[in-house]
Amino acid sequence: MSSRYDLDRRELLACAAAFGPAVLAGSSLADDRPQRSESHSPRQFPMKKSINLWALPYPDKMSLIDCLRLCHDAGFDAVEMNYDLESDVSVKASEADLEEIGRTARDIGIEISGLCSFLFWPYPLTSNDPERRGKGRELSLKMIDAAAALGARNLLVVPGAVYIPWNPEPEPVPNDVCWQRATEAIEAAIPHAEAAGVSLNMENIFANAFLMSPEEINRFVDQFDSEAVGIHFDTGNIMQFQFPEHWIGQCGRRIRNVHLKEYSKQAGTDFTLESFRPLLDGTTDWPSVLTAFDEVGYDGYLTFECFPPFPHCPEALVYQTSDSLDRMLGQV
Repeated sequence: MSSRYDLDRRELLACAAAFGPAVLAGSSLADDRPQRSESHSPRQFPMKKSINLWALPYPDKMSLIDCLRLCHDAGFDAVEMNYDLESDVSVKASEADLEEIGRTARDIGIEISGLCSFLFWPYPLTSNDPERRGKGRELSLKMIDAAAALGARNLLVVPGAVYIPWNPEPEPVPNDVCWQRATEAIEAAIPHAEAAGVSLNMENIFANAFLMSPEEINRFVDQFDSEAVGIHFDTGNIMQFQFPEHWIGQCGRRIRNVHLKEYSKQAGTDFTLESFRPLLDGTTDWPSVLTAFDEVGYDGYLTFECFPPFPHCPEALVYQTSDSLDRMLGQV
């Protein structure tokens, strides 16, 4: 029997709109919402978990060994390393040094999913400056050797840029010239990569005005007709104006490695790194993205990329990401 203090349906909905759905607790309206079965388990995906070391405070606050142990303890299958001018994985490291790093990682129980580098930006393969362009080619060969020494089979390559917002040249590179220079640079590197057993994976970038559609990046890769050239697909890099699930089916088995990067479209058209978020804290349709990867037969590494690391308790981001990946992949 109802009392004069009971709210009718219209009044309950008005209160919920004003104060949130908790108002419906205990009312018959709460039962109108679909309930998730306790026995329901999400779809399971076969991909492997990886994390780029940019998500950790290396080398400022943690050693490379500490990073590897933390990532292993957090449940990652692999880490992606970054090649630079100064660190343990750099132009200063010898082949023996890099081989030892690879052995140490495997002894800890973690693989190296690939090699990445920010050096493609100060030394772009398509620069108008012949000296910078030549330095980029030289470094790309060193990166191939470094990946092989580490025991990694994937090298992320930024093949070129019409324009680099954070490091602009005096004049942008015309699109046709960019394509020609990038093609020449990759062609020159293919024999070295084939001999080393390393795949040169072209990354889709969100702000370089080059390879901005799946058709374009496919055509660029296919022209080489080489197993040593593929795609490094970054889910977040196209989220500003596009959707990764639309690219994956078209790129298909050309995809050799993946950056699983979260993005929030709430940033609108602003160009900011703040748009890249911890996993599940953005607007990416992850079920559709992972299903698309599964449907093209991709079962390799999904590497979380985020920078900078958390300023406090940086290990929290590592454990949080591992847990998010477990849930996304249906492994919990």
